[in-house]
Parts: sequence; structure tokens; C-alpha cells
Amino acid sequence: MSRIPAAQSMDPRSPLSASCSSPRSCGMETDCNPVELSNMSGFEENTEMNGFEGPDMKDMRLEAEAVVKDVLFAVNAMFVSNNLRCAHHVAYINVETRERDRYCLELTEAGLRVVGYAFDQVDDHLHTPYHETVYSLLDTLSPAYRDAFGNALLQRLEALKRDGQS
Repeated sequence: MSRIPAAQSMDPRSPLSASCSSPRSCGMETDCNPVELSNMSGFEENTEMNGFEGPDMKDMRLEAEAVVKDVLFAVNAMFVSNNLRCAHHVAYINVETRERDRYCLELTEAGLRVVGYAFDQVDDHLHTPYHETVYSLLDTLSPAYRDAFGNALLQRLEALKRDGQS
């Protein structure tokens, strides 16, 4: 099975880190085990509803949930679409930036890209570039995201510095 880049969590106690099945997978890729899926928020047992196909439970919806949890602090709203079908090879994420711009993002093995300018909207004629990480994509879409991410990073570094001086 192929693996895709996953957003790295700023908090090592995050659900993304907790759901990793090996130290290697906690870095640039995620490898989750089906037993852990019941612990993920928003996951429903009905596999037909979530677009799972066959016994291979690692799919883009799980990756999308991890992406959302990683950057939710820096946007107004972000959630995996319940109206667009997610499968093992594609998931859709709706995001509203702090500037109140709305986007529908597509997550595939190639990365993330904007596919629409409203929630749950896929414009087949829109050809936007893929971004390897959600950070890169949001950095291009939202100056306020960039500021929020920078502030969160600064606060974390200051906390580490305080902890190191104690």
C-alpha cells in the first residue's frame, strides 16, 4: 500500500501522534491500524457512509481528519466533508480561513489542492496546484493563518525555553 505525507502535529500528545503505529510513521507518514479508528472523533462504523472500500481501512478520510486536527487552531472552521464521498484515494475538506474565505480542498496521494470556492463544491474546470502539506496550502491562501501559526510556534518555543531554564 502506498503512503502519503501527513501533517506533522505541533503537539506530541495530539490524536495524530497517538494513532501512529510505528515511530517511523509518526514523522512524515501515517500508518494507522483499523482498531484505532473507533477512537477517532467523527468516525462512524457505517463503512458505506464513509466511503471505505474493502477490508483496507487506511484511507484518505483518516488522513483528512488528522489534517483538520493539526491546523484547526489557525482557521475559523475546518472539517471533512460529509456530503462529498471519501474513499481510500480521495477525501474532501471544507475550510473557512480567518479572512472568512471558504474553500473545498481535495486530499489525495499527490497532496492537497483547492477544488472549489465554497463548502462541498468541486469545480472540475478548476486546475489549482497541489501542495505537499496543509501548512503550505494555507500559507498561500491566508495571511491570518500564517500569523496564527507563527504565534503558536513562538509560544511553544517560549514555553520550551522556560521549561529549560527551570
